Amino acid sequence: MSPPPRRRQPPPKRPPARRPSAPAGAGLGGEQVEGRRAVRELLAGSRPVRELLVAQGAERSPIVQEILDLAVARRVTVRRVSLPQLDGAARTDAPQGVVARAQALPEADLDDLARRSRGGPQPFLVVLDGVTDPHNLGAVLRSAEVAGATGAVLPRHRAAHVSPAAAKAAAGAIEHVPMALVPGTAAALAQLKEAGVWVVGLDMAGPQSVFELELATEPVALVLGAEGAGLSRLVRERCDVLVAIPQRGRLGSLNVAAAAAVACFEVSRRRPG
Repeated sequence: MSPPPRRRQPPPKRPPARRPSAPAGAGLGGEQVEGRRAVRELLAGSRPVRELLVAQGAERSPIVQEILDLAVARRVTVRRVSLPQLDGAARTDAPQGVVARAQALPEADLDDLARRSRGGPQPFLVVLDGVTDPHNLGAVLRSAEVAGATGAVLPRHRAAHVSPAAAKAAAGAIEHVPMALVPGTAAALAQLKEAGVWVVGLDMAGPQSVFELELATEPVALVLGAEGAGLSRLVRERCDVLVAIPQRGRLGSLNVAAAAAVACFEVSRRRPG
C-alpha cells in the first residue's frame, strides 16, 4: 500500500512590509553633523546636542580637543569609538573623526526673515529655487553666511535640505543662517515683495551684470536657480531684476555654488556696513 500523498505546506508568511520612512526633506534636517568645523560650530552654539562620537586618537588634533572641551562644558555625552565604528556611524565619506547627533534645525518664519530686527542689518536673503545637490546647498550657505546673509529660503519639496553632507559642506553655517521652508518659491517671492524686499534673480540670460547692481539700503533677496535648469519660469517672472555674471571663458556657466559666492559678495560689497 502506497503512503498517502504529502500535504503541501503553506508558504511561509512574509514579514509585514516596512512602512516607508518620512521622505528626505520633510523638515530642515541637521540632526547629524559631521566634520570638525561643522561640529565645533554646533557645540559653540545653542542647539541641543544629544551625543558626540569621537574616533580614538582624533583628540590629538587641536580642533578636536576644542570640540571635546565644548562638549564637556555643555555636558554633552561623549562616546569614544574606534575609527571603523565612527565610519560606520557616519553618512559622509570623511567625517574627520567626529560625528554629533543633535536636535533638528528649527524652521524660521518667512515673515520674520523679511523683517529687519531692531538694531540689525537690513534683510539679505538667499533663496534657492530647487537646488538638489546637498554639497551645493552647503557651499551656498557657507558663502552666504560669510558674506553676511541674514537668512535663507528653501523649497519644502524636490530640493536638498540639511543632510550630513550639506552640513559638512556648510562648515558650521547652518548654525548661523536661519532658514525658512516654503511650499513654493514663486509664492514666497511674492510674499517677500509685499514685505518690501527687492528680489534679484541670478540668471545666465540676465540683461544686466551683477556688478552693475545699485543697492543702497534696500532689503534684498538673491534668487539662485537649480543645477542645470536655472530659475524656473514662474520664479524668473517674480524677480524685480535679472542679473548675470559676465563670462569671458569658453565654459557655458558656473556651478551654482560658485555663482552664489560671486553674487553674495557683490551684494555684500554694495551694502552699508
